[in-house]
Amino acid sequence: GPGLTSQTARAIPSIASDNVYCTLLAHSAVHGAMAGYTGFTVGPVNGRHAYIPFNRITEKQNKVVITDRMWARLLSSTNQPSFLNPKDIAEAKEEKQP
Repeated sequence: GPGLTSQTARAIPSIASDNVYCTLLAHSAVHGAMAGYTGFTVGPVNGRHAYIPFNRITEKQNKVVITDRMWARLLSSTNQPSFLNPKDIAEAKEEKQP
């Protein structure tokens, strides 16, 4: 959800680049708050840090596709186990088919 940093959403210890990135996010958030903004989070948009209103983040819901390669990469890169059994994956693939 909004406000999660890479450090809080990981199953493995953070590395130096994570710490730098989280520090930059924190600085951006503090600058926005000191400028009087509320109801926002910060994040990269087109290569620059931006203030992102909460309503823009929550206006639509993204569905995680558990059969997608991106999901497998996320599990692998964070050393998280998949708790899905092959039957669940097969059912998800069937739902994806027209």
